[in-house]
Amino acid sequence: MYLENIRSPADLKKINPEKLPTLAQEIREKILQTVLANGGHLGSGMGVVELTIALHYLYDFGRDRLFLDTGHQCYPHKLLTGRFDQFHTLRTRHGISGFPNIDESEFDQMTSGHAGTAISMGLGACQGELLAGGDRHTVVVVGDASIVSGISFEALNAAGHTNQNLLVILNANEQSIGKTTGAFARTLSKVRMSKLYTGALEGVHRMEGMIKNIPVIGEKVDKGLHQLVEQVKHALVPETMFEELGFRYFGVYDGHDLAGLLDVLKTVKEQPGVKVLHVNTVKGKGVQGCESDPLAMHGAKPGQKLFLDNDKCVVEKVSPPPATTTKKSVAKKYDYAKCFSEVVVEEAEKSPEIVTITAGMPDGAGLVPFRDKFPDRFFNVGIAEQHAVAFGSGLTLAGRKPVFVVYATFLQRGYDQVFQEVALQRNPLIMMLSHGGLAGEDGATHHGLFDISSLRTIPGITLMAPRDGAELQEMFRFALNQRGPVAIRYPKASTAAPTRAVQRIETGRAEILREGADVALLAYGAMADVALKAAEKLEQEGVDCLVVNARFARPLDDRLLRRLMTKFRLVLPIEEGALAGGFGSGVLEWAARFESTTARVFPLGVPDRFIEHGKRDELLAELGLSPDGIKNTVLKLTSESSHLRTAP
Repeated sequence: MYLENIRSPADLKKINPEKLPTLAQEIREKILQTVLANGGHLGSGMGVVELTIALHYLYDFGRDRLFLDTGHQCYPHKLLTGRFDQFHTLRTRHGISGFPNIDESEFDQMTSGHAGTAISMGLGACQGELLAGGDRHTVVVVGDASIVSGISFEALNAAGHTNQNLLVILNANEQSIGKTTGAFARTLSKVRMSKLYTGALEGVHRMEGMIKNIPVIGEKVDKGLHQLVEQVKHALVPETMFEELGFRYFGVYDGHDLAGLLDVLKTVKEQPGVKVLHVNTVKGKGVQGCESDPLAMHGAKPGQKLFLDNDKCVVEKVSPPPATTTKKSVAKKYDYAKCFSEVVVEEAEKSPEIVTITAGMPDGAGLVPFRDKFPDRFFNVGIAEQHAVAFGSGLTLAGRKPVFVVYATFLQRGYDQVFQEVALQRNPLIMMLSHGGLAGEDGATHHGLFDISSLRTIPGITLMAPRDGAELQEMFRFALNQRGPVAIRYPKASTAAPTRAVQRIETGRAEILREGADVALLAYGAMADVALKAAEKLEQEGVDCLVVNARFARPLDDRLLRRLMTKFRLVLPIEEGALAGGFGSGVLEWAARFESTTARVFPLGVPDRFIEHGKRDELLAELGLSPDGIKNTVLKLTSESSHLRTAP
């Protein structure tokens, strides 16, 4: 065993290069064992094992800098940088993060969970090093899916023709969360399918010594061969673009050939200036179930079966036990994404104007059934949220009803387009914000906590959140008939099957779920059912709570708020989002302008700090957003007042 003895990259450098493939296999086994127990991003890490070993073998990242774009690929890096003993805690509460994390290790240069940002960060570090008179190396590893992000191209443009000591490694595996799309991706795919350029170049290198020694014609023949290879290269490789930007281009190399990687990295490291090294890897290398279906194993879940087949690890999902018949029927559980997936297909069958957009995540967005049924009405623009928003706005001009489905945290990347190209134009783009709230084990980079506060600052956008899957479907139908932009946020969580009848949705109108006389719980989105459970607990303590399903964060229910602010001593807006500027802030702003307010407004939500990873229920409990947490807060607040009952 080599891996368990590596406490830092210095220990890695003591291993004979011939033994490194054994280390690579040990890393894959450790990652697989841990991910199958805890869940996590299996495919990306398995694909960059050899590349990560080679980088740490040749560079000193205690001094030099390594930036991993997106961060899904960080597991081998963690194992080689002193986190072997903690690796079993991956993605668990108070365990190590599933992404690079600056609070976790000196070897992590950035906390990264969004794509396309690492080249800019790396270039900034290089520029700062140059100004400080240092000579550190900076390496950025970026995938073929995230290098097409607008910010990646902006950084490449800025870096070109500088004298920065920057190496960008383009890791091409043709996969992000879904199949990589776009013209640049097609170019890389052509390169991947052809070994003509690489083979020709290697042949020239082998022959050039002999050819130059041929009397009279040697130099001419040698020059002609190089010209031929250059023509092949320009036909097959995106080298022209990089060199026009000022980068020296090296490629294409096998990202799983450790000896070859060590050789080329040693050569590239000695070259001055900005460079691009292009390698091909296989996402999920070594895991048969992952290599054949990288999408399914991008985010592996616990409860999968592992066995060996012809020296390869094979992953299969474990079939659930057969359902048992009981006297009391149990409602089938859905998740919010499935509820949306069903309704968008259903409505699209009625309305050919409906089209959908995803930024590289058709599966996570719940759009695979739509894509399969309406391929010409489905648009995957890749990891380019800014373009997705503006593109969707443009679709409305041609009478389409575009639906952009995106994780709430990633919509932040398109904030300016929501303002300029959507709201300012009053175009009816529908934004479905999945993972609204706490996204669980993916942690701070993926929690959707700031969408309410950011979108609430932009005039003209209707903001909604459903209490369950049935209401999500009705809100979507409501949004299809609006004349301006609408954003509907929903959590990464389970919900009941969408079979219940939903009270008619009207713009800016809330729904009273439970009458009460003492305290008003004004809950937004999935917090409504949590508030109901809290009210049941409070009833046992002698506190009678009114519970409201707010439905809208913009516009607020003016008529209901007037009632709450004059009848109740205590009103608690409750949200699974940032307190600063969020739904509760909106209620406070409303109350501050209402002269007849007699209530104390006490918002409950996520405090002004970043929240680390953990199961959603664990995080809600820690933040006081569970039924018990709300109950305890109400009891504390009511005990501070001698007047529990209604205002006179």
